[in-house]
Amino acid sequence: MFKHILIATDGSPLAAKGVRTGLRLANALGSKVTGLYVAFAYLPTSSLPGLSPRVLKRISAEQAKKALGPLLAQARTAGVPCKTRTALAGEPWQAILRAARAARCDAIVMASHGRSAIGGLILGSETTHVLARARVPVLVVR
Repeated sequence: MFKHILIATDGSPLAAKGVRTGLRLANALGSKVTGLYVAFAYLPTSSLPGLSPRVLKRISAEQAKKALGPLLAQARTAGVPCKTRTALAGEPWQAILRAARAARCDAIVMASHGRSAIGGLILGSETTHVLARARVPVLVVR
């Protein structure tokens, strides 16, 4: 069914649930996995003192390692082939779709933090954007 699954994670407890679900699916199907962490791109207009591109890159690498480490460990334990990647983006949903295309994934698994009905309409959500634009099936874990 699916040969290559992209699992997006931000390292949160809810995302960990998505990671577990994605790895169970991959294990059941004999699929390989690409784990993705999306870090925010540097904005030169940032008003945060001391947040240079170099500092942001270091912080992003630390956060990516923290978010992707458990995915790698769980994949290893489950015997699921897994690679990871970190993407820089202003809009995480765009990075998720780009990564899925670049890695030739045929499915995406991601957790949804959810919003209230009004908040979801006004602010949108990364999950909604991925669902609306993905060319492959998307499994949303709640």
